[in-house]
Amino acid sequence: MSKKKGKKFVYAFDHAIEPAAQCKIGLMYYKEGEIYTFVNDDKIAFEWFTLSAEQGYAEAQYLLGEMYYSGHGVAEDYNAAFKWLTLSAEQGFAKAQVSLGYMYYSGLGVVQNYKTAVKWYTLAAKQGYAEAQFYLGNMYRRGQGVVRDYKTAVKWYTLAAKQGHAIAQHRLDELNQKSNCNL
Repeated sequence: MSKKKGKKFVYAFDHAIEPAAQCKIGLMYYKEGEIYTFVNDDKIAFEWFTLSAEQGYAEAQYLLGEMYYSGHGVAEDYNAAFKWLTLSAEQGFAKAQVSLGYMYYSGLGVVQNYKTAVKWYTLAAKQGYAEAQFYLGNMYRRGQGVVRDYKTAVKWYTLAAKQGHAIAQHRLDELNQKSNCNL
């Protein structure tokens, strides 16, 4: 088979696979040391994630956004990260919602906006995602993007801590010590 025909075959094969499978193939090449990785090759992972993401698969969009955000396997590009994370987050993918919330919180690639960060954290927190619950607790504890409300902060920290989030448990302990000192 000639190289040209071989490339056409591979292209046709790549596009015949469902987006979920394309994403899983990408995961097999992504992040050395992970259980599902058999060969660490971020460039191949990037290609598979791109194929899947362009077909609207939320997990692949998230992973592509994270690659751009961190510069892992591709040049760091907050604009591209924002694009892919937004597409994923709008489909309800909790990890993307947290990442997008963090971009707004930190002002990375976007104008810093605590209220918008709270919006994205809330969407993910309501899905039971512990990291989002922790970040949302922080926002209420500090009064960033919301009115400061320790009771609501405790609610979100408690939900995260029940899932084993150690820092959320630490924050709960701090808030309990403060409230005991104020008695």
